[in-house]
Amino acid sequence: MELGISTFAETLPDPHTGETITHAQRLREIVREIELADQVGLDVYAVGEHHREDYAASAPEIVLAAGAARTENIRLSSAVTVLSSDDPVRVHERFAMLDGISGGRAEIMAGRGSFIESFQLFGYNLNDYDALFDEKLDLLLKLQKGGLISWHGNHRAPMNALEVFPKPEQDQMPIWIASGGTPDSTVRAGQLGLPLALAIIGGSPQNFAPLVELYKQTAAQAGHQVETLGIASHSHGFIGDTDDEAADLFFPSTQQGMNKIGAERGWGSYTRRSFDIARSKKGALYCGSPETVAEKIIDLRKNVGIKRFLLHTPLGTMPHDQVMKSIRLFGEKVAPIVREEIARWEGK
Repeated sequence: MELGISTFAETLPDPHTGETITHAQRLREIVREIELADQVGLDVYAVGEHHREDYAASAPEIVLAAGAARTENIRLSSAVTVLSSDDPVRVHERFAMLDGISGGRAEIMAGRGSFIESFQLFGYNLNDYDALFDEKLDLLLKLQKGGLISWHGNHRAPMNALEVFPKPEQDQMPIWIASGGTPDSTVRAGQLGLPLALAIIGGSPQNFAPLVELYKQTAAQAGHQVETLGIASHSHGFIGDTDDEAADLFFPSTQQGMNKIGAERGWGSYTRRSFDIARSKKGALYCGSPETVAEKIIDLRKNVGIKRFLLHTPLGTMPHDQVMKSIRLFGEKVAPIVREEIARWEGK
């Protein structure tokens, strides 16, 4: 069971003081978070790409490279790279550089992106939303294999026996498919034999078990070795010394962040009752004491089949010392409980 942290590098106003940190400050904080996550033995740190005022990381691989220079073991991933509005050659080149700096620890999590600002910014038509992703993923997978590339598509200039440099340190950098939980994206990942990352941020995680089973069945039918494929989840959460402490610290920024996006997307108001339901035993919010969070992650492995869990923290803006304490508790308290129980359960 791999355990890690994900962030979107949020820079919303502090819900208590109203102050907004700069993008530069949040990026420097992320570098320190990556360093700490490595020190406490977490497996992966992932950064999401956005192109708007309330997020600081428009190019995740740059802040990941800064973290790579200060770490030794932790794997470094995007979460996600908005492949539809980027050039696959440049994506591969940038992550190959990250792979070299990190000594072979880079990963790409490719997705369409639930935010669409990058399409207008880089001159893409939203009517081509699905076609862009399919075509660019096809090219990225050819680049992953290496060698001379010959390729032709409708949304990018063709490549005729061209090779791309620099070369990554890994023979093939991992490429994950990010999914919001639709059957189509799950089936695509299974057919291609690519690891799948599910955003589980609402409802009950148990509801994703049929999707995981669909993914495995599709992969098996396509001739892939299912047992070797990665299956990850990404969920909001925060760890404190006690359940009450974690909830009281995490709720204000969570409410602010959810209501900010909710207002843009027509969601209902996010209340403390919404929050408490989500952090209950069957909810998708992993907020509580180390024991509570560990129990929920173990349940996710046993009943859904998740092999990698990414704790998205913080949601919105929190004091950085609180975020760092949560990461430390995750590595030093939660991870040993999860790993010991999973090893015991699978060793029966």
